[in-house]
Amino acid sequence: MRQITLHDKTFEISIPEEKILEAVKQIAEQLNNDLKDVDKPIFISVLNGSFMFTADLMKHIEQPCEVSFLKLSSYSGTESSGTVKELIGLTKSIKGRTAIILEDIVDSGKTLEELINTLHTHKPKEVKLATLLFKPDTYKKDIKLDYIGLSIPNDFIVGYGLDYDELGRNLRDIYTLVE
Repeated sequence: MRQITLHDKTFEISIPEEKILEAVKQIAEQLNNDLKDVDKPIFISVLNGSFMFTADLMKHIEQPCEVSFLKLSSYSGTESSGTVKELIGLTKSIKGRTAIILEDIVDSGKTLEELINTLHTHKPKEVKLATLLFKPDTYKKDIKLDYIGLSIPNDFIVGYGLDYDELGRNLRDIYTLVE
């Protein structure tokens, strides 16, 4: 499918599945190298958008680790609401551990900043961030992004876990909104 329609909007492929999976594998290789001496790191997947990224990434992680999930929300339709809501909280202890946040996409950095501040209240040894997609033109924070899969323009996208009003998460490719 070169183009798809979700609700009232049309999208066309911008990042094919092969390119996505190659970026995921490159992040995994970096993580395997950087975490080889870390005892049982914990990967924290930010739902809903990062579920596919997390599943594919974990297939390549070579050491014992744990995975936990958080659910945050800041989008309504195609726009950020500007407010981050925690819908499902952390269920595993991260005290004294290396925690790696797994994000589907980082744009302004507001959600990321609030998430990191929340995680630090649980006293981890360190917090690292891995994001599949990064929008450098909209990033407004000074938080270091440790692992970036692909840098993309400031377009609205769906697919590979990302949605438009809950549709499109199941798509293997990433699609960009056609204006």
